[in-house]
Amino acid sequence: MSWLHASTAFVAAFLASLVECVEALTIVLAVGTTRGWRPALLGAAASTIFLIVLIALFGPALGRIPITTLQLVVGVLLLLFGIRWLRKAILRAAGVISMHDEAKIYEKEKALMLESGQPARAKFDTIAFLACFKAVALEGLEVTFTVLAIGAGGSLLVASLGAALAAVLVIGLGFALHRPLSRVPENTLKFTVGIMLTAFGVFWIGEGLRFPWPGEDLALLAMIALLLLFSALAVRIARARTRASVSA
Repeated sequence: MSWLHASTAFVAAFLASLVECVEALTIVLAVGTTRGWRPALLGAAASTIFLIVLIALFGPALGRIPITTLQLVVGVLLLLFGIRWLRKAILRAAGVISMHDEAKIYEKEKALMLESGQPARAKFDTIAFLACFKAVALEGLEVTFTVLAIGAGGSLLVASLGAALAAVLVIGLGFALHRPLSRVPENTLKFTVGIMLTAFGVFWIGEGLRFPWPGEDLALLAMIALLLLFSALAVRIARARTRASVSA
């Protein structure tokens, strides 16, 4: 594994995890401030343990699959996953769909928790526990898939370190500030992650089909540059069409 491949895997896993961790943290903070920190943190911790077990179980299993089959399957999945992220980021950047607002999500989640009512004489708040468990599990499963997929070519440790660093950073900032990280440029991050995952997907599909990429791992940089160019063009076209439809 070259330094270029390792560094690209690290950055992709870090940024993907950063986005998902910010979204999970928003819900945990909302639940914790309205229904109590103990059940909220226990739910988040239980979900984290569940995700670690998944990685421990399925991570080593990747080594038992023939490398070309693994590269092809993972490449297709990463391509589909990356295109989904990239499509939404392009539409948000063009103003076709609204931006993801963590502050609004935080207030909405707080309202839902308050409406559900605080259980009387209950020793443990099951609603708070399950809300945080579900939030961390759903966002964490996307991180887990991304880490396993990116690390399928031999960079699992590097991708895991990138994801772990993002989680520690978001958790530290979130609980130091006691508010959602609404100033994080989330759509820019999703735009970047979408491009990187799509590039990885195309690269792994080629590897699985035994296509000799010119420059080997350097082909990743060329793919990222091309995807960035076409994505910027797609934003301009979508924005122009949106303005034209509004003025019409």
